Amino acid sequence: MSKESQWKTSTGFILASAGSAIGLGAMWKFPYMAGIYGGGAFLLLFLIFTIFVGLPLLIMEFTVGKMGRTYTTQIYSKLTGKKWLNIIGWNGNLAVFILFGFYSVIGGWIIIYIGNVILQMLSIEKTTLTNINFEAIISNPWLTVLGQGIFIFLTMIIVMLGVEKGLEKASKVMMPLLFIFLIIVVVKSLTLDGAIDGVRYILQPRLEDISMEGILFALGQSFFTLSLGTTGMITYASYAPKEMTIKSSAISIVIMNILVSVLAGLAIFPALKTFGYEPQEGPGLLFKVLPLVFSQMGFGVMFYFIFLILFLFAALTSSISLLELNVSNFTKNDNSKRKSVALIASILVLIISIPATLSFSSLSTVKFGAGTIFDNMDFIVSNILMPLGALGTTLVVGQLLDKEALKESFGRDKFKFFAPWYFLIKFFAPWYFLIKFVMPVVIILVFIVQLF
Repeated sequence: MSKESQWKTSTGFILASAGSAIGLGAMWKFPYMAGIYGGGAFLLLFLIFTIFVGLPLLIMEFTVGKMGRTYTTQIYSKLTGKKWLNIIGWNGNLAVFILFGFYSVIGGWIIIYIGNVILQMLSIEKTTLTNINFEAIISNPWLTVLGQGIFIFLTMIIVMLGVEKGLEKASKVMMPLLFIFLIIVVVKSLTLDGAIDGVRYILQPRLEDISMEGILFALGQSFFTLSLGTTGMITYASYAPKEMTIKSSAISIVIMNILVSVLAGLAIFPALKTFGYEPQEGPGLLFKVLPLVFSQMGFGVMFYFIFLILFLFAALTSSISLLELNVSNFTKNDNSKRKSVALIASILVLIISIPATLSFSSLSTVKFGAGTIFDNMDFIVSNILMPLGALGTTLVVGQLLDKEALKESFGRDKFKFFAPWYFLIKFFAPWYFLIKFVMPVVIILVFIVQLF
């Protein structure tokens, strides 16, 4: 692989991979689920599952990428000699193509809201945060398609610049800013009267609220919050130089992902509790509840603007990885084709995702299967393609790849501290046992839960 297609630094690789993992799910789904399913008890379950399920699987995908060092629609045949196994890579390619499609719908909404807030801060638009009508915005087909197009365009420009000049540089800017902005909002939220009630709600264990459904949701969150099953992490690891360690990188990504999830809860729930609002999952939280909350704060418009930028960075760092996987598979390591492939892929994503955007306006009455067109795109990726992709990779690594070759790639990273995950990263045997015997069962369980 050429130097142009490699990460320049380990920091760039870690931040880009963390950006791929830290998406909107960590920002708005985790706080909601933790609040509903036991607060600190859900957090503890999430930590356990992330360390003993998410981390081993992330190391697995990094190992496959570093061993294969090629695009994912060929990497499985290269490693096993069985061409038909490349279907796993094509499954991931299809998953991220569809995922980028409906992800860009939400990215477009964020762009539109940022535009509204900028107009308010410039006093061009005289409305207040409480008057921004979410339903009116998403039911406007021209406005939402425009916002979606801008979001896809921003993603495309970064991917066109390549691994080092695009993905790595963008991640080195956006990821630190994401943490800085998140901490600013957390500090503001914690200074509100009644903030302690929100902190208790998200961190204090409430065993009476834990249910089997909550346990399974914690398991699923630990799986999907690390962007596993799309082969995106395999692609990023394939760009890593041979001397770059993968286990320490995986740990860093897991820690950052957990930290963002917890900070998001600390940013949201103290404010919600202070002003007496009930949490909502997903778009309802960002676009309906939080404007009402921030409207009652001092400098609320400015802090909501910071929160929107925070969500935009989370969305962009994830969408970059989604587009990059498609570009990687179709350029086949030929960087001279990168710009044209990125342009074509972006246009195709926009075309297939317009019906998802219109699911909230002119196509809102078109419903089948899981619901609207948008709902079905989400269901296919999250409930079918991602679990199947993760299961396929796990079976290849645990059942088909040479154990000694895996052991060599697993490496001998030196760690100077003891942690709950220590034995998973220090010793090959427990990690290999989990991948070979335990993870297939876990993924099938996630698949069943997600499907039904």
